[in-house]
Amino acid sequence: MKANLFLVVVIFFLFSCQSDKKGKNSFNNLPEKEIKEKLIEANKIAAQKESIQIDGYVARRKWDVTKTGTGLRYLIYHEGKGEKAETGKIAVVKYKVSLIDGTVCYSTKEKGAEEFTIGKDNVESGLHEGITYMKVGDKAKIIIPSYLAHGLAGDLKKIPVRSTIIYDIELIALK
Repeated sequence: MKANLFLVVVIFFLFSCQSDKKGKNSFNNLPEKEIKEKLIEANKIAAQKESIQIDGYVARRKWDVTKTGTGLRYLIYHEGKGEKAETGKIAVVKYKVSLIDGTVCYSTKEKGAEEFTIGKDNVESGLHEGITYMKVGDKAKIIIPSYLAHGLAGDLKKIPVRSTIIYDIELIALK
């Protein structure tokens, strides 16, 4: 069902990008502005549904999370004593990434810690934000809504389209 809805939205979007000379949409002759408004409204509804789903996930686990202005949620469950993470630093982390249904997608368990430059490297924007709430030695759960993760495309490997992802992450060091 979700895949069918996604396909309809993508087809609708693709056709809405093709305009004739009169500025009308060739898909159904609606003005481009009206189509954009409908797409924005559809995305708002999807984001609201995802937020409700995340809130239910958190409530079932009785986690006391902090919700940021972007919709990201995080819980520091082990306090470290080190330096606070900030943009531009290289974060050395261990993590497990799972979907909201519990499916584990990625883990550093076998390959060891990984590094990324906070605010610069090609990782989820939600991870860039979430890591800045941590200090070296912290262990946290970071719940990243799809629009801060892999969005409409997924990662084309293990993370499906419009998937909320959960990082169980430890900040080992900053460089």
